Amino acid sequence: MQQIKRILATEDGKIFYVKDLNADFHCQFGFVKKTDLKKKTGKVKTNTGKELSILSPSFIDCYKRIKRGPQIIPRKDIGFIVAETGIDNKSKVLDAGTGSGALTLFLANICKEVISYEIRNDFYNIAKSNIEFLGMKNVKIYNKNIYDGITEKNLDLITLDLPEPWLAVKHAEKALKAGGFLVSYSPTIPQVSDFVNEVKKNRKLFYIKTAEIILRDWDVEGRKIRPKSEGIGHSGFMSLCRKTSS
Repeated sequence: MQQIKRILATEDGKIFYVKDLNADFHCQFGFVKKTDLKKKTGKVKTNTGKELSILSPSFIDCYKRIKRGPQIIPRKDIGFIVAETGIDNKSKVLDAGTGSGALTLFLANICKEVISYEIRNDFYNIAKSNIEFLGMKNVKIYNKNIYDGITEKNLDLITLDLPEPWLAVKHAEKALKAGGFLVSYSPTIPQVSDFVNEVKKNRKLFYIKTAEIILRDWDVEGRKIRPKSEGIGHSGFMSLCRKTSS
């Protein structure tokens, strides 16, 4: 995948992604000269006179353009995981059930080191290409089944997006450092129940809570303000646990 080099934005928030700075960029408003694309910020005009804002891309701009294979964890849920676990640039984390790599990539933008396990070859290849697209150097991804065990130790956080997360609880407990967090992401309540019940059998782990995040965007146009007719409702349940001792 070719990396994004510039962002062009209209006044009403329409976004265009520029990947080649050595060619004129064509869009519905005409084209922007390649010489103008060299700017990192400010305003540019198309040949038809349409004014666009030009910006250098941030992480989130590039993140929105990753390849999608399996359903990804929405950012609303990723935000919950980050906020509840308090991970930072010193943290070492493991994400199991990589899928397209959305959570792995977001964690890598925050943490010191991220390890990711994905058992399916097709998902592994998608995630690997996304890691390369974003240029993440602090990610190690393995085509590996977490149910067989975890090689890494003293982890600050382990996230599970798996069909049977309860099968990874013992391995996760051994791999976490004291005070480290274990978060399971599941779409259904039976998965939550089986996971939490397994955690409660382990004397070195304690269960904190299960939550879901409902996001409702609003339309704001003058004094006409109302919820959008479509929003992100249920996407998954997040069960949060923590290791008590080494």
